[in-house]
Amino acid sequence: MSLPRIAIDAMGGDEGVRVMIEGAALARRRHDRFKFLLVGDEVRIKAALENHPNLRAASEILHCDDVVSGDEKPTQALRRAKTTSMGLAINAVKTGAAGAAVSAGNTGALMAMAKLALRTMPGIDRPALSALMPTLGENDVVMLDLGANTDCDARNLVQFSIMGAAYSRIITGRDHPRVRLLNIGSEETKGTEALREAAAQLNAHSELSLKFDGFIEADKINRGDVDVVVTDGFSGNIALKAIEGTARFVADLLRRSFASSLRSKVGFLISRPATELLKHHLDPNNHNGAVFLGLNGIVVKSHGSASALGVANAVAVTARLLEEKLTERIQAELEHFGAESIRRGGKAAG
Repeated sequence: MSLPRIAIDAMGGDEGVRVMIEGAALARRRHDRFKFLLVGDEVRIKAALENHPNLRAASEILHCDDVVSGDEKPTQALRRAKTTSMGLAINAVKTGAAGAAVSAGNTGALMAMAKLALRTMPGIDRPALSALMPTLGENDVVMLDLGANTDCDARNLVQFSIMGAAYSRIITGRDHPRVRLLNIGSEETKGTEALREAAAQLNAHSELSLKFDGFIEADKINRGDVDVVVTDGFSGNIALKAIEGTARFVADLLRRSFASSLRSKVGFLISRPATELLKHHLDPNNHNGAVFLGLNGIVVKSHGSASALGVANAVAVTARLLEEKLTERIQAELEHFGAESIRRGGKAAG
């Protein structure tokens, strides 16, 4: 059985059409059930498809020569939602022409367009941007929110926890993923009022399909003993950038160290398998694909600077979420818990 089509914003991102098409082609070679709706300039897309006959045979092109720029304000982008490649890709999800959309374009514009077109699920006040972060454990950790909402109350954090747990169940296979709230300390008295209230609500509702393990500090996110880390978008974005910056620092430091002398170069050759493994873990292209959770449809954000491999991985994330019916899982969990009780911040009925 083939998967629903995935709409690709072929004009988004720093590298534009070529890399987006190469990434989609790589994903198609790995998973031949994928079908695509390629949204963008038809002439440029057809030229890029010349070297990828398998992708060409599995794709339809929706012509559009208007693109959202990287520095465009979301309010400006919204006015052109019906004419831009990003807007048309999202609209394809709304109309059912595609099952999900992938874009490497402007994050703020993508968030605004997706929220306006697809709306949030019943019981969800705000969608959250989530991504998989590498860990020392067997599975990646789901982290949200990573920048969609800078100011969150306890109700938002509880909703994020439910959505993140649904995502994590797909990744880990655990019936009750381990969820923790990002804080400045692990003690119950630490943190803002919103954090403490969210923790109290999560502790009070044992019917949730998750295991709430309290607070977690930022230096423990990647240890591998937690499945979901929940925070507001302001703190989450800072944590994400700090992790990415540290990864680049370590990679650059290793390169400089191994190039510093002949002995170091010999040491590099001896330790190359280990350094290649480290490089793989630190490369953001291998963990590409941030998901807007809480919408009535799947929208995935690829890094703007992603390589073809990165785009392919974002497409693979998208396909897996479609196949595993992420949206339906979140809706079912909200209905089971009592969506309105979360909105009010009270106890679930029943």
